[in-house]
Order: sequence, then C-alpha cells, then structure tokens
Amino acid sequence: MQRLVLLFAVLIVPATAGSATVPPPPELAAKSWVLMDAASGSVLVDQQGSQRLPPASLTKLMTAHVAAMELQRGRLKEDDVVLISEKAWRMGGSKMFVMVGDKVAVKDLLRGIIVQSGNDASIALAEHIAGGEETFAAMMNQEAKRLGLANSFFMNATGWPDPNHYSSALDMARLARAIILEDPLHYALYKEKEFVWNGIKQPNRNLLLWRDASVDGLKTGHTEEAGYCLVASANRNGQRLIAVVFGTDSESARATETATLLGYGFNFFDSKTFFKKGQTVQTVDVWKGAVRSVKAGVAVDFSVALPKRASEAYKTRVVLKADDVVAPVAAGATLGRVELLSADGKIVMQAPLVALETVEEGGFFRRMWDGIRLFFRGLFG
Repeated sequence: MQRLVLLFAVLIVPATAGSATVPPPPELAAKSWVLMDAASGSVLVDQQGSQRLPPASLTKLMTAHVAAMELQRGRLKEDDVVLISEKAWRMGGSKMFVMVGDKVAVKDLLRGIIVQSGNDASIALAEHIAGGEETFAAMMNQEAKRLGLANSFFMNATGWPDPNHYSSALDMARLARAIILEDPLHYALYKEKEFVWNGIKQPNRNLLLWRDASVDGLKTGHTEEAGYCLVASANRNGQRLIAVVFGTDSESARATETATLLGYGFNFFDSKTFFKKGQTVQTVDVWKGAVRSVKAGVAVDFSVALPKRASEAYKTRVVLKADDVVAPVAAGATLGRVELLSADGKIVMQAPLVALETVEEGGFFRRMWDGIRLFFRGLFG
C-alpha cells in the first residue's frame, strides 16, 4: 500500500493541451497514444489511452517489474540459478536462446527479457518465481491492481496473443512510471543496447536508444494483431517524460511517432516540483504540546507539468484544516492542504499538508495555561 500512495496520493488537474499557451498535440499514425510527466503522473496527451488493446511484448514490462519487486522483497536474488524447462525452451517468438536444462542466473534472464525480449527467458523466470506461468500471471494481475491499471489483464508472461490478454496506453504509462520510481537500480537495464547470450548478440529493438541520447528505456512490442508498439522514456535537463504508442504499422514508424510525442512534451511543458517529500512547507502552531509548533509538509513530491510559457504564473497556497491545532499530533496527521493556483486563481492541483513529526502532549501546567488562552481566544475571537 505504501507504494500505491507514492504513485497516486496527489490530486492533479493538469494544464491541458487545450490551454491558450499550448498548441494541440500531434496526430500520430497509431491506434492510441499517451504522454505522461513522470514526476507528477500528469497526463499531457491522451488519445484513446484507456482503449483495451493487445500489448504484445510490452507485457514483459510487467514481467520484469514483478521480478524486480520480488528482488526488493528478498524473495529472489540476482545470482539465483534458474533451471530452464522444456516449455521455456520450446516457446516460439523472440528468444534469448536459452537451452533446455541450462542453469541461468536471474540477472541474465532479466537482460534476456528487457534487452532481447526473450519469450523463453520470460517463461523461465515466471516458472522460477511462481512455480508456473499461470500462477505468475496471477501475480502480474495483483500488481496491476495495486498500481491502479484498470484496463489491463495478463494471461501470460510474454504477451503471446490471447483474447483475454490486454492492456492500454495509459496503463502502460503508469506501469513505466512505477518501474522508474520504484526500482531505479534495475531501470538502468532498459537503456542497454545489446546483450550477448549463447554466442548470439541481439540488439535492443528500441531504435530511439540510438537516435536520441535522452531516451533511456523502455520496451517494444509487436504482433500482427497489436501492430508495432513502444513505451519510451526520456530525461532532458532533469525533466522526464513517458510516451506510449500502440498500433503503428512498422518498426521505424513506432520510433518516429514516439519521438514526435516526446518532442511535443519537451517543447511545450515544464515539469516543476514545488515541494519535495519531507520538506517543511510551513510551521504550524500547536497548543497544549510539549513544543510550540510542528513542521508540516507533503507526503509525496508536490510536482506537476505546466505549460512552458506560463509556468511562472502558478503560485502555491497553504490552507489549514483548523485554526487551532491541539496536541497530541501524530506524524503524518493531516493538518490542511497545499494548493497550486493558476494566474486567474483556479486550483489546478492539491495535496494534503501533513505533520512531519510527532508532538506529544505538554505537561500539566502547559495544558492548563493553553486551555485558558484558548478559552479567551474563543470568547473574544
């Protein structure tokens, strides 16, 4: 639950492309596409982003993410050895080229999944983690639910076509954001351009890794039904965007259309962090406490993507929940909210203002004296 809060606790009403300062987004030769600001989760462009479509090998983003979460929990180690089953070896489609009976380290299988898009590596790791691909798919769907991926359901670890296996551009953007924020260590694998296994060197199919130095991930996908799909992320001058394109008609087109979407975002939006998680936004007076005040801030970074030419016109405002805060105050208790206001005073974003520390009750005389002061304060306003 803690990671769910990390991703979605902030209520965001982003500035849209319909704003007077931002031109309309580009029309792409694709079935659906989404552009997202990674820092805030603001959706900058959404063209049929919730449409359920076959994700092909984009599925492997979830396969790798589930494995990464198991590594974080200590239930899986990078040096663990995986015995390759006949099912994994026989699997068609793109391959890492592991052989039945091989013993392969988890860290190598991860590269086989992420860089080479190996179906054999995906099944082998799924079987190792869950005992079988079907059970692993259930783990994938549990993770999808935790991340709020309402238009995704996984039947397998590879993206092999199945009428009940689907995702959406918006869900893939959210999944990519989770990968970037929750496991930065393994995110580095997504920018590797090639991987050699069993004497076979295979390039990463994400052409943008060669065309744009700011692009450092994530994954391609292709089947006849899905078309050519791409989830890409780029970081320019500290601003990270995530672009997802479903259903283009060629490998080159998916790279070109995705680059167009990223270019639009970087040209017309600024990603701004007004307050960092744990930063003191305001000091709030406390009555009847062991100390006279409490530091208050936000539980997650207070970030948003704004129209580039108007971003300086946005201001923040703190609204307290009550005039008087009385001890005890628990760390994390909501004391009010932080608002982001546009130039015309409209609220475009808000998040809870929370206590950053605990304040215990004061001694008897402090409580008695503050009680008297509060009484007269209320009496005389």
